[in-house]
Order: sequence, then structure tokens, then C-alpha cells
Amino acid sequence: GVTRLLLTRIPFFKEIIVSSFSCDSCSWSNTEIQSAGRIQEQGVRYTLAVTSRQDMNREVVKTDCASARIPELDFEIPAFSQKGVLTTIEGIIDRAVAGLEQDQPARRATDKEVARKIDEFIGKLKQLKEVNSPFTFILDDPSGNSFVENPHAPQRDEALVVTHYRRSPQQSAMLGLEGEEVDAKPPDAAEDLRDEVLQFNTNCPECNAPASTNMKLVQIPHFKEVIIMATNCDSCGHRTNEVKSGGAIEPRGTRITLRITDPSDMTRDILKSETCSVEIPELEFELGMGALGGKFTTLEGLLKDIRDLVEKNPFTLGDSSTPSRTGKLQEFIGKLQDVKGKTQAHFIMDDPAGNSYLQNVYAPEEDPELRVQRYERTFEQNEELGLNDMKTEGYETEAAKGR
Repeated sequence: GVTRLLLTRIPFFKEIIVSSFSCDSCSWSNTEIQSAGRIQEQGVRYTLAVTSRQDMNREVVKTDCASARIPELDFEIPAFSQKGVLTTIEGIIDRAVAGLEQDQPARRATDKEVARKIDEFIGKLKQLKEVNSPFTFILDDPSGNSFVENPHAPQRDEALVVTHYRRSPQQSAMLGLEGEEVDAKPPDAAEDLRDEVLQFNTNCPECNAPASTNMKLVQIPHFKEVIIMATNCDSCGHRTNEVKSGGAIEPRGTRITLRITDPSDMTRDILKSETCSVEIPELEFELGMGALGGKFTTLEGLLKDIRDLVEKNPFTLGDSSTPSRTGKLQEFIGKLQDVKGKTQAHFIMDDPAGNSYLQNVYAPEEDPELRVQRYERTFEQNEELGLNDMKTEGYETEAAKGR
């Protein structure tokens, strides 16, 4: 047979290798994908509640190192057991059924009881495709390069939960990454870092060429200290920046509401942390936490990043999109453009960690268009931030008693 390879770049998934095999003798064909880009900084887990036949048609990118689970059937496709594929939820189930049916004739001849149980399980998998009862589909990828389509983009999908997490040492070893431990700095070293720009080598997220990342501690007036990281690539000219909070999680969450009434509001400085969600009620738009990462920019810059996030997603405005969805998104982009001084709207930032900031141009006086609310976090928000199981006082004595 003949195998064809194509190296292509999808804006949302970076670079991938598409391989296609075809045999002229038996007409068998097969297609696979492999990630040609870099492994992401964090792993990703998609949890989808499948309730209708439309959910079975959601497009899925599943890499080699991703595992898929259906808890209701206690069914799992382990990592590295299948090649990467661009398919749908129904396609993943069909592929699993085909793999189980492959050796059934031999099993029926050697062990009828095992073959009967597998036949029963195959029947359950086929019934899932009819969606007679809802079930949960979980896609877990430590490399962070898998994806499950959100058909309601740019609005929030209530049925889909996206969780980014830090890889464990075992997962890093599985991906071939070495865990490098950074030596702790002495306590007084932070004073020296405020006046120094640190630089370390990395790879460009666009072209993967060697690049340098600059990091600096910055004190934001009337707020707190943050860490700004900026990457510049001399090969392709790509530039990006990211912000990390330099302080602890606040005792209470913060909800900031700005009423946009004038074009000058677009120049307000914004610090959006990784745990902050953004909402514009007039556009029925909501951006969940984790999207776009941490940003230190202006209000106009953040709206531009939101627009780029929608336009560069191939499932929204690319070849894979439907005409009805494309029309809605084009209308949304037009309304987003009108917000920049033409249309009055409310801009809401909700950060359970309390590490986000929106500039008060009247500081230290109160801003009539800006409202900052402090609220007590719910149990679910504390759980998402990892605070419910965190104990910072009295743990030394308990550990001594345990010995």
C-alpha cells in the first residue's frame, strides 16, 4: 500500500501530521493524526454530558496519549492504545466496537464465556449511540493537545466542563518529560528580582524555533505584585505575554463591574488572572476561567484577544463550521466591535481567587462607573481552587502525632 504524510498547521491545534494509508489490493484505508507541536504547559480534561444525538456529532481531536472513559459502563480506552484521530463522539465508540469485534471469532472457538460477555458489552456500546439514556464522556490528555467541540461557541457550553491541571511526575515521565526541580531562592532574593529582568530559553509556540522569555516582578498601583512573562521570537516575529499572580489567594472572591459609556474606557488597564471569568450581558457572552490565560493589557486589548479567539478556531469560522453558526458568530463579532465606544455595555470580571484588577481612573477617589464587590466563595469554588484540602496551620503537630 501507499502511506501519504501531510504536515499542516491548524490555528487552534498548532501543527499536526496527517497520515493516510490506502491499499489497492483490498481497498482498505486508514487515516491518523499526530501532534507535531509542543506539549502544552498543562494537561486538559474534557467532561461532556451526552444527552442527545446532536452531542454524538461533536468533533473530537484525540491524540495518542489521551485516554477516553465512559464511567456509566466502566469503559476506558487507555492512553497509547490507539493512534491519534480527528473524529466525533460516535466515531470513537464505533472504533472501540470495531476493536472488540476484531478477535471475536477466535474467542468463540477458544473461550465461549468470554466471547459472550464481550458480545454483551458490544451491545451496550451500540446502545449508547442511540442516546436512550444520558451518559458521560471524559477525554483526559496530559499533553493538553486534545479537544472536544463546543457547538455553542462563543457562549458557554453547560454540558461541557474543561479542566486544566498540572501533570503528575508519572504523566510527565509517560510523555518523556524530565521533572526539573528549581532550587529555592533565599527569602531576601525577591527584593533583588524587583529590579531585574530574568531571561530563560524556551521554544516559540508558533514555529517551535528557539526563543527567549523575559520575566519580571511588577507592582501595580493600588493593587498588588504580579509576574509578567513575555516571549519574543526572532524567527517568525511572534510575540506573546502572560501574567501570573505574585501574591496569595485572597480571603474572598472579587466581582468587578464596569459600565462602558465612553471610548476612553477602552484604555483602562486590566489584570485578568487565570482564575477569572469575563461576562458581557448585552452580548450574552461569557468567557470561562482558564481561557486566554493570565493577561495584563487594556480593555480594548482584551476584547481584541476575545475576537481573535473566536476567529482563529477552525470549528467556529473555519472549514468545519456550519453556515448557521458562522452567521451567528459574524454577528457576534460585529456587536463586539461596536462595544468599543459605540454601544454602552457592562463588562464583568468574576475572580474567585481575588487576583484580578480593573483600573480606577479616578483613584484614590471612587469611580462612578466601576463597582467592586467582595463575596464569600462557595464550596465548589474553593474545591476548584484546591482550598478545601489545603491546611497551612497546625499541620506540623498533626504530622508528629501520626508518627
